[in-house]
Amino acid sequence: MYAFDYLRPDRIEDASALLAEHPEASLLAGGQTMLPVLRARLAAPSHVISLGGIAALKGVTLADERLVIGAAQTHAQVASDPQVLALLPSVAALAGGIGDVQVRHRGTIGGSVANNDPAACYPAALLALGARIITTQRVIEADAFFTGMFATALKAGEIITAVSFPRCDRAHYEKFRNPASRFALVGVCVASLPEGSRIAVTGAGFGVFRWHAGEACLDAGGTGNDLADVPLDADCFTGDLHGSADYRMHMTRIIAARAFAALGR
Repeated sequence: MYAFDYLRPDRIEDASALLAEHPEASLLAGGQTMLPVLRARLAAPSHVISLGGIAALKGVTLADERLVIGAAQTHAQVASDPQVLALLPSVAALAGGIGDVQVRHRGTIGGSVANNDPAACYPAALLALGARIITTQRVIEADAFFTGMFATALKAGEIITAVSFPRCDRAHYEKFRNPASRFALVGVCVASLPEGSRIAVTGAGFGVFRWHAGEACLDAGGTGNDLADVPLDADCFTGDLHGSADYRMHMTRIIAARAFAALGR
């Protein structure tokens, strides 16, 4: 691990000011990605700015029929929050299946979303549910936020403060997990929203994406089983030692069918 200065502001305004003052700094949320990277000497920030002491980044509120989850809420807190359980049970279940107990009590929703690991679970829920990412500078629709592998629409100095979800009890996340890392080899989140069906796929390759052809099939009256014949874009899939691109494409159809079965579709 390279040497760095550790800073722990207690206001979001101070964190933004520190980022502006130290352009080579990195933000620390739960640390479940950053700390292993630092230990492996794969990053050398001049400063590490911890967000853990900022109370404004924590909590869950209901505003304008949308559930707003603070960026510093841990996975365990999201999984057990009464409002999330009542209004977004799919997100509560997803959060409860991330990693292990230790990871769930340290990792945060904001950190996961900002990191955008191509096998992370939260991005699939945000994309399928039409969530909005609230930052210190603007509000970004999930469809415009995730731009590629470990890449997002966040600008330099921009900090995620919360994630806003529409209320939805017609959604389900299904994951075929790597038994060692518990990351998704393939994860599919399906949602039935007033404007139609949405399907988001994670773990398949370069990053989370929507399966538009599958959505059209369902909106035309198809069922989860009909997805077996719906085309998938091969460019969205990659292979590795855990499974080939063709294997992941096959599993995407199976996992999607299971997710829709859980919705009674």
